[in-house]
Amino acid sequence: MQKQEAAGKEVKKAAPVVVARKATRAKPVVAEVSSEAPPPSEQSSPLKTESRSPLARRRRTLASQRHPHPTIHQASPKSGLVEPTPESSTPAPKAKVLSSKRTWTPQSRRVGLIAIKRGMSVMWDEMGIRVPVTVLQVEDNQVLSNILTPRRPGKEPYRAVQIGAKNISPHKVHIGMRGHFRRARVQPKQYVKEFKVSEDAHLPLGMKLSAIHFVPGQYIDAQATTMGKGFQGVMKRWGFSGGTASHGNSLAHRTPGSTGQHQDPGRVWPGKKMPGRMGGKTRTMQNLYVMRVDTSLNLIFVKGNVPGPDDGRTPVYLTDAIKRVQSEALRKQLKTGGDGDWVTVDAAGKPVAPTKGAKDAVKAEDDKTLGIGRGVLGLPFPAGTVAMAKLYPPVLVAPSTRVTSPWVAGDST
Repeated sequence: MQKQEAAGKEVKKAAPVVVARKATRAKPVVAEVSSEAPPPSEQSSPLKTESRSPLARRRRTLASQRHPHPTIHQASPKSGLVEPTPESSTPAPKAKVLSSKRTWTPQSRRVGLIAIKRGMSVMWDEMGIRVPVTVLQVEDNQVLSNILTPRRPGKEPYRAVQIGAKNISPHKVHIGMRGHFRRARVQPKQYVKEFKVSEDAHLPLGMKLSAIHFVPGQYIDAQATTMGKGFQGVMKRWGFSGGTASHGNSLAHRTPGSTGQHQDPGRVWPGKKMPGRMGGKTRTMQNLYVMRVDTSLNLIFVKGNVPGPDDGRTPVYLTDAIKRVQSEALRKQLKTGGDGDWVTVDAAGKPVAPTKGAKDAVKAEDDKTLGIGRGVLGLPFPAGTVAMAKLYPPVLVAPSTRVTSPWVAGDST
């Protein structure tokens, strides 16, 4: 028994020695690893992604390049894209160019406005004709930024001006947009829209635009989201006549009818007019005649209807009638390609002699003006500002679109 107890005591005493040996064996390994490790300043935190991560390497590569935005990154030789050089890159518009005086030409493309639809009304023109009009209000339109994106060599860069409208509280704006408005030195806006412009139509940041931007008598395009009607049938959505009301018709009064053929083709053709969601789409009304402009209330009265509800929350984007401007650039040209008067030319490019007569006299008078509207001699360029609106009467009315009065008996010939 004494020998067993003595042996047990020897075992208990030997156990700490074994643990100590394990600890002593681990020390050289730690020392060996620490001797090869880099200094603490060069070591990276285990919480950060190291160079093994492809995303981290991609981020460091982009950060090292530090290209100005926007730009064209270098691509493979097959794509044909080349890194822009200082000689080939397009410079941004300078402050002197933005503040200089410029003149509108048919090749110019002005910035648009953001308006709110207030409803419809009627007015009478100088001929006594009753005209239905849509009332649009321009609220707090200001320039936020000038966008210039270079493209591949031989192609013109993309130019645009960003406009903001309707001041709102900063608490209702995303934190990323707050800095965007702060850089432009304007109040936070509810609506932001980018309009494509020409090279000579860039504007300084913070410029306030007015309803005088559009001249009474010119034609404009209005783009907005149509009123949502929900899920509708074919009679309301597409104008189908429907089935008969009686004489053997049962439960087929408003059905679309047959939607396909037989085994050949054995399917419904794409684009078939069927029941579905109606409305809620972006639509553009082209060539709307500007009847009146009220600069005191920033109201624009356009002839006809404009898509969208008049709830005061749906924005309407107004621009110069693009088809009118393009046709004006093609229809009229200078006599010698330099200085001179505008003349009407035919398809062959030869000047057309002015015609005679009652209606022809009005037409000849219109030929002296621009083809974008009745009696329009020019457009505010590069934009119609609040300061410009103070130089004109508060209400400007366009001439009638009719040539003769309906209340006067004319020549029947």
